[in-house]
Amino acid sequence: MAMSASDVLLDRVRTGDAGWLVMRHGELYAEEAGFDASFEPLVARILADFLEGHDPARERGWIARAGGRRLGSIFCVQGPGPETAKLRLFLLEPEARGIGLGQRLLDACLGFAKEAGYARMTLWTHESHQAACRLYARNGFSCTASKPVRSFGQDLVEQEWTRDL
Repeated sequence: MAMSASDVLLDRVRTGDAGWLVMRHGELYAEEAGFDASFEPLVARILADFLEGHDPARERGWIARAGGRRLGSIFCVQGPGPETAKLRLFLLEPEARGIGLGQRLLDACLGFAKEAGYARMTLWTHESHQAACRLYARNGFSCTASKPVRSFGQDLVEQEWTRDL
């Protein structure tokens, strides 16, 4: 039987999730985008900052779970100023793509940011993440900055996307 997004629990971050997030980001980005091992320390730093000092009223992380498996994640953290939320660590396992789970995670993140009093949300991605960029555009985000970079062992086009809440 095929899985649907409604079969998935959006849960808080629990013990063991940080290690899984670092590992799966590293593995999936290596497989799908050719990233080298320098990507994992970035993910680990983002997670360490969140776990060591996030404000639960203004910052939250979700882990998508079904059948005892982790299927994805998304985080809302304070951005560069008190009015701006930042979307971080948005990840979907390959078997969880195309079922509406990405939209469900994004809805949870946007809804939380609005309830927490943010006026806008921003995110950082790469042009090569075409499915994610299409999802952002469908949800009112606009690409506000774009520049070629050499990161994680690859020539990439780094992008910043923003939307009002």
